[in-house]
Amino acid sequence: MSLVLDHVGLTVGQEVVINDVSLTFERGTMNVLLGPTLSGKTTLMRLMAGLDKLTAGTIHVHGKNVAGIPVRRRSVAMVYQQFVNYPSLTVYENIASPLRVAGLPKAEIEDRVTEASRVLRLDPFLDRLPAQLSGGQQQRTAIARALVKRAELVLLDEPLANLDYKLREELREELPRLFAESGTILVYATTEPAEALLLGGTTATLWQGRVTQIGATPLVYRKPANIDAARVFSDPPLNEMGVTKSASQVTLSDGRALTSDALLAGLPDGAYRIGFRVEDARIGPPTGATDAFPGVVSVTEISGSESFVHLDVGFATWVSLVLGVHDWQPGAAAEIRIDPRRVFVFDAAGLLLRAPEAMSVSPLAVMA
Repeated sequence: MSLVLDHVGLTVGQEVVINDVSLTFERGTMNVLLGPTLSGKTTLMRLMAGLDKLTAGTIHVHGKNVAGIPVRRRSVAMVYQQFVNYPSLTVYENIASPLRVAGLPKAEIEDRVTEASRVLRLDPFLDRLPAQLSGGQQQRTAIARALVKRAELVLLDEPLANLDYKLREELREELPRLFAESGTILVYATTEPAEALLLGGTTATLWQGRVTQIGATPLVYRKPANIDAARVFSDPPLNEMGVTKSASQVTLSDGRALTSDALLAGLPDGAYRIGFRVEDARIGPPTGATDAFPGVVSVTEISGSESFVHLDVGFATWVSLVLGVHDWQPGAAAEIRIDPRRVFVFDAAGLLLRAPEAMSVSPLAVMA
């Protein structure tokens, strides 16, 4: 089975919500839609499911145009971040409900519900009503209902957001395997680059209703095709600056001249955009070095084993990831140094010209 979106679009009034999206998903594959809030992930899923109507393009399943087929006649299951369960049914009956509608034998229903409840740690709660559950338990019930259905297409819209860290970690490993074994096409939407890296498979980055890149998840992370894809795959946001090269001189967007052209070595004269991720921004006390960017600390976010230090460098606010707990006080003077080998270089149109050398997966990939 394959699901093919061919130049799919959705316009509401004068607003283009989904803009010329073409994607192909094969059975047994893990596919991630990665993008910020309002980038179009949920809307695109609703179009795949048949809940919303296209205004442009086609969607084919098994080579057949499904535009006119109502959602109830499609083999599809969808789980939203905001869980939906039947309040008058027990957890067991909530999970079993699509199987009863399909008329499956009692023994098969029992086997499927038992397996799903085991995987999702719901065994102790099968006799409870949804109102007697925590938010995380209700979300797991909704996921279990999608799992037992064994639909050809499963759409998970930020399904783990309400779960605790340990359970999220376990299910990120378990769910792709389970759905892959059933031959399902799994499409998983998230706003978190770290989650996309943990899930692996294929990632499509979305920015303002457009797919900016699709490919193997590590490759999209290491070599984003354009600056929009790089922005989507950077959290905290990508540190950026505009520069212009003329002969051996590089000038910043604020008119400041750099003493070294190492950032753009080997590139022709012209305008460029430089980007670098937080783990490649080396922050330290002021040294007065000519290759450093001086600034003032605006805020420090401490997240246990790591600190995110925000530095106002005049033309932008950059963020540096520092391992350990560091209490940089607001107003403190500091500087950031950039290793020329660790930057992305984009042309004036935003297309990637150069990616960091020997780039490894970000330490953000191990965060919840």
